[in-house]
Amino acid sequence: MDPKELNIIEHLEEVRKRLLYIIGSFLTLLALSLFFVEQIYSLLVKGLDVKLALLGPSDVLWIYFKIGAVCAIAFTLPIAGYHIWKFVLPALKPHERRGALLFIPSLFLLFIGGISFGYFVVFPIVLSFMQDLAGAHFIQFYTSQNYFSFLIRLTLPFGILFELPAIVLFLTSFGLLKPHILKKSRKIAYFIIAVTSILLTPPDFISDILVLIPLLFIYEISINVSAFVYRKKLQKEADLQEMGLSS
Repeated sequence: MDPKELNIIEHLEEVRKRLLYIIGSFLTLLALSLFFVEQIYSLLVKGLDVKLALLGPSDVLWIYFKIGAVCAIAFTLPIAGYHIWKFVLPALKPHERRGALLFIPSLFLLFIGGISFGYFVVFPIVLSFMQDLAGAHFIQFYTSQNYFSFLIRLTLPFGILFELPAIVLFLTSFGLLKPHILKKSRKIAYFIIAVTSILLTPPDFISDILVLIPLLFIYEISINVSAFVYRKKLQKEADLQEMGLSS
C-alpha cells in the first residue's frame, strides 16, 4: 500500500477512535444528568411565580431529556476539546502546544459563561417583558414544554456562540487563522451574527437585540484574541530563528 494512503487510513482510524470517545462520554454524562435531572429541574424553576403544567404524560420525559442533554453537552465540551487537541498535537510545534492547550478549559468555561449570561441576564429580562406585555388582559398559563423550549432557545445560543474566542484561539495557534482575516470579514460576520440571533431566538425584537449586542462584542474579543496569539506566535518563531542562527 502507498505510504500516503496508509497515512490517511491511520488518520481516519484516529478520528474514528476520538469520535467514539467523545460520543461515549456524552452518553455517559447524559445518563448521569438524567439521574440528577429532578434536582436540576427544581433549581431551574426555583423562584418562578407560576406553576408549570403538563399537557400529556410524555411531556415530562421530553423536558427531562432536554435538560439532561444540555448538561451533558456542557460537560462533554472539555472532553471533546482534549481529544481534538490530542489529534492535532503531532502537527503542532512545541511553542504552539501550550496555546492550543488553553482550548480545552476555554470551551467549557465559555459555554458555561454563555449559558449563565443567557439564563441570569437575558432570560429574566425577556420573561418579565413578556409578562408585562400580557398584563391583566390574559391568563398567564405556562406549560413545562413551552417554558423550557423558550428557556433553552434563549440561553443555548449564548453557550454555543460564546465558544467563538476559544475556536479562534485554537485556529490561530494552529496557523489556520490570522487576525486580519477576521477584520476583513467583519461586515459579513456581523450580518451572519444578526441572522443567527434572529433565527435562534424567540420571535420578538427585544430578544434579538439582547442576543445580537453581546455576540457582536464576542466577535470583537475574538479579533483581539487572534491578534494576541498571532503576535505571540510570530515572536516565538522569530526567537527560534535567532537561536538557530546564533547556534
